[in-house]
Amino acid sequence: MEHKTQGILYLCATPIGNLEDITLRVLRILKEADCIAAEDTRHTRKLLSHFDIHTPLVSYHSHSSEGKEEQLLDRLQQGENIALVSDAGMPGISDPGADLVRLALEYGIEVVPLPGASAGIAALVASGLPTHKFIFEGFLSSQRKTRRKQLQALKWEQRTLIFYESPHRLTDTLKDMVQEFGDRPGVVARELTKLHEEFKRGMLSELLIHYGHNHPRGEICLLVAGISKEEATSGIEEEWCELSVREHVASLVEQGHNKKGAIKLVAQLRGMPKREVYAMVHGEDK
Repeated sequence: MEHKTQGILYLCATPIGNLEDITLRVLRILKEADCIAAEDTRHTRKLLSHFDIHTPLVSYHSHSSEGKEEQLLDRLQQGENIALVSDAGMPGISDPGADLVRLALEYGIEVVPLPGASAGIAALVASGLPTHKFIFEGFLSSQRKTRRKQLQALKWEQRTLIFYESPHRLTDTLKDMVQEFGDRPGVVARELTKLHEEFKRGMLSELLIHYGHNHPRGEICLLVAGISKEEATSGIEEEWCELSVREHVASLVEQGHNKKGAIKLVAQLRGMPKREVYAMVHGEDK
């Protein structure tokens, strides 16, 4: 019996709203694949029906059992090609697709990305905020205490910040941002590529007032300008000028940085060699 090589896991970007935002390559792979692993089969079935695609669907989402991953991996190892899709955008971004990708790579299975629509990037390029450097944070915690801590760790970030947020938490998140970041430019991008697409640009306080009176609906990207280099330098110096090196590292860890990252940041801020900060934190330099 002829040995069959392993299959390929294709990561297929699907429209984030407008069904025309799908590539010819993705449509071809969705037709040719042995099966399509979907976050929500009901949602994906509508997409397939629109393009007259009849490839079998299997469910794969955050509540899928480990057995489902094993089934998909087994099919890939037997030579089947699987197209992985999320409900919208690139699979693996803020959805469980990343877990399947990691496992597939561990088993030596080829993973091929098919790029396309991405809500975060679409919102960024039309936001009017700086695009040369940015950071994607996905969804913040629904727990206010944890969310505030996450924002504290981003307070001195100079890159443009990109978040996903649910409509019923938007005003709470904006309120926390004003308190943690101060007032700075922000953008709410809502229902991207859909009929009621909306970009609301302004200071965070202005956005808070607007959405406090106009409850938003639909999927939301929230973008926030990073702090200016001048504000970051002066503000950070004010915070740590009276702290020892160890205390400075400990304060950054408490704000959410990992220890390695905190040591690197302290070294940069104080103009010290990283190895010297490391030694002082670990008690090697008394």
